[in-house]
Amino acid sequence: MSFNKKTISEYDITNKTVLVRVDYNVPLSDSGEIRDDYRIKQSIPTLNYLIEKNCKLILCAHLGRPSGPGDTKYSLAPVAKHLSQLLGREVVFVNDCVGEAAQNAAKSLQNGQVILLENLRFHPEEADNDEAFSKQLASLAEVFVQDGFGVSHETRASTVGVTHFLPSLAGLLLEKEVDTITSVMENPKKPLTAIVGGAKIADKIDILKRFIDIADALIVAGAMANTFLLAKGIKIGKSLADKDDLQLAKDIMETAAAKATQSQFVFYLPQDCVVAKTKDSNAQTRIVDWSAHIIAEIEAYPKIPTAESAQVADDEEILDIGPFSGAFVSGLSQLSSTVVWNGTLGVTETPALQGPVGPFAHGTELLVGALTGQFGHKPYTLVGGGDTAGYISTLGLVDKFSHVSTGGGASLDLMSGHSLPGVEALLNKDAAGVVQ
Repeated sequence: MSFNKKTISEYDITNKTVLVRVDYNVPLSDSGEIRDDYRIKQSIPTLNYLIEKNCKLILCAHLGRPSGPGDTKYSLAPVAKHLSQLLGREVVFVNDCVGEAAQNAAKSLQNGQVILLENLRFHPEEADNDEAFSKQLASLAEVFVQDGFGVSHETRASTVGVTHFLPSLAGLLLEKEVDTITSVMENPKKPLTAIVGGAKIADKIDILKRFIDIADALIVAGAMANTFLLAKGIKIGKSLADKDDLQLAKDIMETAAAKATQSQFVFYLPQDCVVAKTKDSNAQTRIVDWSAHIIAEIEAYPKIPTAESAQVADDEEILDIGPFSGAFVSGLSQLSSTVVWNGTLGVTETPALQGPVGPFAHGTELLVGALTGQFGHKPYTLVGGGDTAGYISTLGLVDKFSHVSTGGGASLDLMSGHSLPGVEALLNKDAAGVVQ
């Protein structure tokens, strides 16, 4: 299915004052330095296109979850400074997104100039999709461009509300994201393997069902796998799990088993793991293999291993997949033509004491190697945004993957087959561009 919304390349946008919704919700250090600018960089093609069309650009975005206007650690001022460097031109920062300051800044704009408004979430009306607030935002410009794919699944003043007052178009990034993800989900090159992590099954029930329907293999990992393991009667110690989702896990496993009887389909849960008593870099780790018990036998030889050696203790938690699971996931990826990946396989945030790989990131590193062609075959790879995209970006490996999405929740919703309010609100390709 081709993208059915009107884009900036299909509209007479030359010399217009344009309000652009971008997704600059980027991680900042305590000193205000941007730790990962991937989302900012992905907006550059749209901004450059509009600058070449002699437009006046008014950028609006949000950052974090501020308590109010006085919560200065969520100010977008550092983003304006960084964006100036990326664009090679000054980006003027405006200390509010509505009101007199915003109005005056918009009126003083010259063709080709760019301003960035202060954090939209300093105003609660943004999240409420307030009509009056939407109208104030819209009053700054002649055209609205939605290029913040990462927020397109939310109904907000800056994603839906403004579209009632301005001709509303898709930016180049939004078009690319929707086209790419939709194409992979509707017409993937087979075999297709899906790797899904995360914490709560309830948050990903739709995407799990969709992959059981369309994929050749579904791998569940990360904290979410703990709930499945618990549902199978495997001890998980103090690992993160949601007991309210146990029945959901059982239902999903039954659905997957039913498909496996009808076609060649693999539903895979980790068969071993790395455990520790804390997530600290200094924590003592060990491998627990509850499937084949091979690791326990090797470590105990010539003695007979204890039963406890193949079980997660009550004071331990699962923090990564083990070597058997890592080998299986990587090998299966090598046999796939398309791999969709969302969710790291372990706790990748814990820094390493020795070498570049953290103590609970070995499974994820093994998968990264398989997906980037280090073992020979390089499948088409779609990474579903969020923490997974952030991890890849920090490694400097974004270019090694076919498509790394800028949206977490938005990409999951789109993969699940849900419509995105921030996309649906835009003009259709056959629309004349007149706001009713």
